[in-house]
Amino acid sequence: MGFTLRDIHCHILPGVDDGAPDLASSLKMLEAAKEAGVTSIVCTPHCRDPYFDHNAMWNAFYELQAHADGFPLQMGFEVAHPKLVELGVEEWAPYLCFDGSNEFLLELDPHAGERDFEDYERTIYELQGLGYSVIIAHPERYRAIQRDPDIAERLVRMGCHLQASADFMGGGRFGKEKKPAKKLFERNLYRYIASDAHKPEHYKYLTRAIDKFPRRGAHFAV
Repeated sequence: MGFTLRDIHCHILPGVDDGAPDLASSLKMLEAAKEAGVTSIVCTPHCRDPYFDHNAMWNAFYELQAHADGFPLQMGFEVAHPKLVELGVEEWAPYLCFDGSNEFLLELDPHAGERDFEDYERTIYELQGLGYSVIIAHPERYRAIQRDPDIAERLVRMGCHLQASADFMGGGRFGKEKKPAKKLFERNLYRYIASDAHKPEHYKYLTRAIDKFPRRGAHFAV
């Protein structure tokens, strides 16, 4: 019996954010994902300025889906907290969760302080009250959590699932994520490892992360 590997955070859609610039690049990312052992992908373009265009992002999803030879793709979004508040949580959450699911990928401000998490928690409770399962994107990037991992533990106690972005294996987007990520793994706080891939080369980090932390989380299923 084989394992499935679901990548729940990936900027693979063509031409809609800072990920794949065109369809050819998207298809190269798809091949890299397959080589890394990924068996399904949630496409999660940025829901934040200056990228967010809901219709264009869905059109990009349909374009990639038409050229993916049946590979399982699901539409979703990586939703930045300020943009969600601007749009309206109750009004927009149904259009920003993973399609056909109650999963909701929420991105927080990497530079936020501990007090900002009080606002985040109110939004999280609102989402949960509406029936959504909140996934926190790459908590290892957030300065407040780097300083105090107990904040991440508090999010888990609230019912959030934490998602590590695999590039922490190389230091991460800001170069400071490797140690914080290891601390969160040591405390068994992560639910998912995802690629957060913006280009094909990023999938090498997913392979390394999964080798280092095998079957640690819900990204794997039998």
